[in-house]
Amino acid sequence: MSAQGAPTSLDRYLLELTGKSAPLVCFAPTASADDPQYINKFLMAYGQIGVRTMVLTLWHSDSRASVERLKEADLVLVGGGHTVNLLALWKAHKVDRALREMAASGNVVLAGVSAGGACWFEGCVTDSFGDFTAWRGGLEILPGSFCPHYDGEADRAPTFTEAIAEGDLPGGWAADDGAAIHFTDQAPAAFVTERKGAKVYHVLPSDLPTSSGVLAQPQEMTVL
Repeated sequence: MSAQGAPTSLDRYLLELTGKSAPLVCFAPTASADDPQYINKFLMAYGQIGVRTMVLTLWHSDSRASVERLKEADLVLVGGGHTVNLLALWKAHKVDRALREMAASGNVVLAGVSAGGACWFEGCVTDSFGDFTAWRGGLEILPGSFCPHYDGEADRAPTFTEAIAEGDLPGGWAADDGAAIHFTDQAPAAFVTERKGAKVYHVLPSDLPTSSGVLAQPQEMTVL
């Protein structure tokens, strides 16, 4: 997912989690309206590391076949874009049902960046409606809320912490660009980063008088 189109340390980390030498990796570019440039970037990056690839396409007439094949994937990687439209299309095409069944089986790695990271949780902060706002509409495969780009967009972090303090979102997790959370059985198993200094924060409501209603606790990171 690098700017140059090369596979990153996080990409390789995800492939290792599958435990397979040649896993089938499915890229879901739904949030970007199946942007062909985004798809090509994925195919070029993952084509360099000897894995099998497929793309979940919902903006074309063969969407049913694409969804049916989704269950064959060892790794599902969801791209960024419009979070609300992503979940709406997944519901219409029953992708949400397929992903929940796959998650319950425990035999697949589910991952994503930006909207593709937020989609797994109960809620998130999104700019899908214009200004950043709290939104509860995720798959609920993971508990709580999520905020990507915590250090990357000035208004995102304060919107997220305010939403948790006011009860608009449940407590959850925030990740700087380049940082990630590895969950196993709905619990965090590791906090990893491909960029030194990038952090993950556990963001929780708080009654402490000095907390302004919320605590953001940095986690110990492992640099890949």
